[in-house]
Amino acid sequence: MENLALSSLDALLLARIQFGFTIAFHIIFPAFSIGLASYLAVLNGLYLRTGKRIYIQTFRFWLKIFAVVFGMGVVSGIVMSYQFGTNWSVFSDKTGPVLGPLMGYEVLTAFFLEAGFLGVMLFGEKRVGPRLHFAATLMVAIGTLISAFWILSVNSWMHTPTGYGMNEDGQFIPEDWLAIIFNPSFPYRFLHTVTAAYLTTAFVVGGVAAWHLLHDKRNRPARLMFSMAMWMALLVAPAQLVIGDFHGLNTLEHQPAKVAAMEGTFEKHEGGAPLLLFGIPDMEEETTHFAIGIPYLGSLILTHSLTGEVPSLLDFPKDERPNSSIIFWTFRVMVGIGMLMIAVGLAAFVLRLRKQLFDHRWLLKLSVAIAPAGFVAVIAGWITTEVGRQPYTVYGLLKTADSVSPIGAPGVAASLLAFIVVYFVVFGAGTFYIVRKMKHRPSLHEKGVERGTPDRASGVTPAASMRPDEVIDEREHRE
Repeated sequence: MENLALSSLDALLLARIQFGFTIAFHIIFPAFSIGLASYLAVLNGLYLRTGKRIYIQTFRFWLKIFAVVFGMGVVSGIVMSYQFGTNWSVFSDKTGPVLGPLMGYEVLTAFFLEAGFLGVMLFGEKRVGPRLHFAATLMVAIGTLISAFWILSVNSWMHTPTGYGMNEDGQFIPEDWLAIIFNPSFPYRFLHTVTAAYLTTAFVVGGVAAWHLLHDKRNRPARLMFSMAMWMALLVAPAQLVIGDFHGLNTLEHQPAKVAAMEGTFEKHEGGAPLLLFGIPDMEEETTHFAIGIPYLGSLILTHSLTGEVPSLLDFPKDERPNSSIIFWTFRVMVGIGMLMIAVGLAAFVLRLRKQLFDHRWLLKLSVAIAPAGFVAVIAGWITTEVGRQPYTVYGLLKTADSVSPIGAPGVAASLLAFIVVYFVVFGAGTFYIVRKMKHRPSLHEKGVERGTPDRASGVTPAASMRPDEVIDEREHRE
């Protein structure tokens, strides 16, 4: 019996590792594609409004990268869905009546919208006209946001379940769809995640632009990219701080154990809790070693009062405490990167006022160095969220140990090993290709995705098949 329990524990741990591994890969691509789709829509809209070709040329530069990122996001997402049937069949059975329709709505509204207009966005610039091409790009951008809406609604319901009932088979059944969709944590988590995607994209765009500006300070598309990215950092990074504060207050209300684990709090602080800047939480000894904190600041941030009460992990049963030794650090990584983004945005704004935005190599080098920082923050934030929900899949109602499929550890281990090998090969190659595209020098003569694709019958010369705007492009290139 003891061996059976150990085998079940091993299978559970391996299933969790497998899902964590695949979602860590997957979340990178939606975080980038959501922001990049909106950025492309803005560039296309500016071209349509102003007629300045620098916008459409910059659009073409990022469109090729978006195509690869979008495809990799779809593939990695499909792989994840299979795990619900293989490793988490009990969870799927228990929550299917609630979560199944929500996932279906995501396919019907978001995926179909993206798939329907993606081809026009990628290949239709010279075929459908600028207005319809902009409309297609806008639809793809809206589709990515709708997709985030449904996915975040599903995940948020698992954290703050409402609007449900239970049937005789122990399944969650819907009683109020509006309460399910707009559950208490959903608005905050949706805004926080989408804003994180925009910031992630802004710093990738800014990093790529900075790399090219270090090689050619007069590169006009790179200057445009860098300027737009720094505006986004200046405006959105502080907004993310405010959204995160509201999200924290919501988490304190609905998931106090998660907040206690994030703060590494094992004891009650009467009269105000400190904000721990450093420490090593020890779940076994129920203390945080080498704690360094600022008095009262923890209470002030979490409760907006110097003497507000902050929950302690000792307030909860030992088997219901999230692992503070993990999320204490992932939370600080996320917040630290956010503060760095705010500092970069402010520094860029000061230099912009002095008309020196492109002149300081230290800012350009810093932008290159922190270009991937948004991805790190997104993964750290996701780990904080998901590990902080443990030991539950549906918070307070369905434990993770009761959600796993009745399978043995060897089967999960074999599939995990296969995932690791395939993911690093396939997505490693895709990432290598994306980086190569980013290193391509942006120019005012950027070719679209459809260049080189014949649109006339054989026997007709390429020159004869060119549309007037293509001829203009060729003249500009020769000049």
